[in-house]
Amino acid sequence: MEQVVLNQDYLNYKNMETNNYGYHTKEIKKGTLGDFSKIREEFEELEDAYEQNDKIMMLCELSDLIGAIKHFTNAISACTVSLNDLIAFNEKTERAFKNGQRK
Repeated sequence: MEQVVLNQDYLNYKNMETNNYGYHTKEIKKGTLGDFSKIREEFEELEDAYEQNDKIMMLCELSDLIGAIKHFTNAISACTVSLNDLIAFNEKTERAFKNGQRK
C-alpha cells in the first residue's frame, strides 16, 4: 500500500475548514474602531497571516492596520494630528537613521 504524505499547507487548510475563525487559524478578540484594541486586533490578524505565509492576506491586514491606526490617531488627537503627520515624522526618523544621527 502506498503511503500518502500530506504537506503542512494542506493540513493548515484542512484545519481552517473545521475552525470558526474565518480566515484565521486562531481566535482573535475583536477590537473597537478608534480604540487601541482595534490596532491589537489588526496586528494579531497580520501576525496570523504571516504565520500562514499568506502574502495576500498580509497585505489586507496591513491595510486594515493602517485604518485602525488612522482612526486611533484621530480619536486621541482630537483630529489635530493626521496619519499623514505620522508618516511625515516617520520619514524624518528614516532620514536620521540614514545620515547616522540615529542607530
